[in-house]
Amino acid sequence: MTDYTHIEVPQGQRIAIDAGGALQTPNRPIVAFIEGDGTGPDIWRAARMVFDAAVKHCYGAGREVAWMEVYAGEKANALCGSYLPQETLDAIREYHIAIKGPLTTPVGGGYRSLNVTLRQQLDLFACVRPIRWFEGVPSPVREPHKVDMVIFRENTEDVYSGLEVAAGSEEARRFIAFVSRAFDWHIRPDAGIGFKPISKRGTRRIVRAAINHALKHRRASVTLVHKGNIMKFTEGAFRRWGYELVKEEFADVAVAWEDCNGQPGDKLLVKDAIADIFLQQILTRPLEFDVVATMKLNGDYISDALAAQVGGIGIAPGANINYETGAAIFEATHGTAPKYANLDKVNPSSIILSGVMMFEHMGWGEVSDAIVNAIVKTFKAKRVTYDFARLMVGATELKCSEFAESVAANL
Repeated sequence: MTDYTHIEVPQGQRIAIDAGGALQTPNRPIVAFIEGDGTGPDIWRAARMVFDAAVKHCYGAGREVAWMEVYAGEKANALCGSYLPQETLDAIREYHIAIKGPLTTPVGGGYRSLNVTLRQQLDLFACVRPIRWFEGVPSPVREPHKVDMVIFRENTEDVYSGLEVAAGSEEARRFIAFVSRAFDWHIRPDAGIGFKPISKRGTRRIVRAAINHALKHRRASVTLVHKGNIMKFTEGAFRRWGYELVKEEFADVAVAWEDCNGQPGDKLLVKDAIADIFLQQILTRPLEFDVVATMKLNGDYISDALAAQVGGIGIAPGANINYETGAAIFEATHGTAPKYANLDKVNPSSIILSGVMMFEHMGWGEVSDAIVNAIVKTFKAKRVTYDFARLMVGATELKCSEFAESVAANL
């Protein structure tokens, strides 16, 4: 066990991971948490109340989570002098599983994004965003129940890699001069420049994770979403490498659309869609899509657009997972909303539902099921926070903590 300067390790056991990436979860696992900035402390307290109540409901005194606070964001900077201390990264590597609230990215310097840095430093290559509607939740579309998808977004590449040079900089001037000589590319001299790496390895492991999830959960299809018609050597390669993987590793259980004309029989269907058309069809034909594999930027647009169809990003869970090592960070997917900080007001459903994903990942599926059933009962009873109460007739508006108490009471 590592000694840390600011992190206090509680009594408990470290989750082990076997050679195949499977978690071995003890009865008192140590799980790291980051409160987050802005509304983060409010929603974390609410979520932890639900998590502890659900574990006790399912297992009595037989199991318990030993929560270990690690630091990132404004609290880390005040305590440790860094927005992302090295010991936080070391602790998450050692204990494998963490859950976090939203983090503020420092403006004007430091990390480009704390969230992106955590994912890249820990190689959490899969951003997993399940999107479904819960009965009782207000939605801007007529048939939100038709949306039931899981987005697998590659986390470490694409334009989010942070490989940029500023307009007018010496680096930009040198790059523009180089590509003019080497490739006869003509870029305006006042342009800022970003790079879009898409690798075969990165593609194969995100598509592999999506296919494995679809097979495990008996989903009907995986859709590769891309703009390969325009970006042929990056997003087009993503499509090609994805289909190659199907044939090389999954031929006995999956088949590409072009090889079965959309009739997969008893196999998993793997197909593809152009990103802009896909964004239209998730509104007009959502039942045609199930599990989605895509790159970082497309996935960001898609997951937030789908969240809007089922009630908003305030109830959208998310996870960042390395399926090769089993390590994962589960997170609220919305921002910090600093104007609501410490008001006990905002909806904690995003981080609560991210906890549902976490317990499933840990192998405590009974806890996941109990929380989902309780949150559905709470929504159906119209006992909700302000964001939903203002859209419902006859709703009871609850504080953040009161909503958590209501969910716990419905276990």
